[in-house]
Amino acid sequence: MALSLREYRARIKSVESTKKITRAMELIAASRIIKAQQRAQAAAPYARELTRAVSAVATFSNVDHPLTTEQDDPKRAAVLIITSDRGLAGAYSSSVLKEAERLAERLRGEGKEIDWYVAGRKGEAYFRFRRRDIVRSWTGFSDQPSYDIAAEVGEALISAFLADQDDADGDRSVAEVDEVHVVYTRFRSMLTQEPTAIRLLPLEVVEGTTAPESGDVLPLYEFEPSPEAVLDGLLPQYVQSRIFFAMLQASASELAARQRAMKSATDNATELIKKYTRIANQARQAGITQEISEIVGGVNALADANAGSE
Repeated sequence: MALSLREYRARIKSVESTKKITRAMELIAASRIIKAQQRAQAAAPYARELTRAVSAVATFSNVDHPLTTEQDDPKRAAVLIITSDRGLAGAYSSSVLKEAERLAERLRGEGKEIDWYVAGRKGEAYFRFRRRDIVRSWTGFSDQPSYDIAAEVGEALISAFLADQDDADGDRSVAEVDEVHVVYTRFRSMLTQEPTAIRLLPLEVVEGTTAPESGDVLPLYEFEPSPEAVLDGLLPQYVQSRIFFAMLQASASELAARQRAMKSATDNATELIKKYTRIANQARQAGITQEISEIVGGVNALADANAGSE
């Protein structure tokens, strides 16, 4: 009995220590979510006005830019997956990876080969474990992404999209990749995070995540030195801003998923402590009852022996 009771007490102590850790991680994630939401809100006006500027130039100039040109027969697509660097976030990373696999299945069904670009250690480990090639990966920033990282990722994807190479016949040049897709987790609310796949290139200029209101008038611009030069400067920034927005959304989603997972772990630890405490009390009471029974039995045996000797 004593050994069993000691084991239960050790388990209770161990679960209490784990509960303290999960509770602390829950509070840390909850505090960082607010900052992540504020960063996303602070970046929204710049992204919105940049989108309006690009829309106005693309609408009123009638310029064919390489980033907006559709390939006649696309054969290769680049897919950027934004995952987390750390675990303990429930199904956050696995959900976005499943969405990426669904996108890959659809692209392969269209006859396209896929080049993988990965942001986050979880995604990198997923591909390395399966011995699948990654063109390029970025890690170490999933919970606090910076615009510099988004610019670096954007430059790599734009370079892959614009890089030309001769085909087997040598009579035409084709893009190294014909399409660029981004898979990330969109932050809807503290309880809802939605894995999302969007096509980034060839560019489809959209304003935010909602359709423009009817009657919305685009601003008028004078193009200096030319619409082509303006688009050359604006479109890469537009691509980078969309990647940065996706990273900010993914960061908030990761923190929300971690906060929810740690809360669930804390609640489970509380229930487990209650269970072990109840079992330990039952074991202790059973031990006490057994000792009392042994004492009573010994007294009765002694009384019977004394009565027999008399």
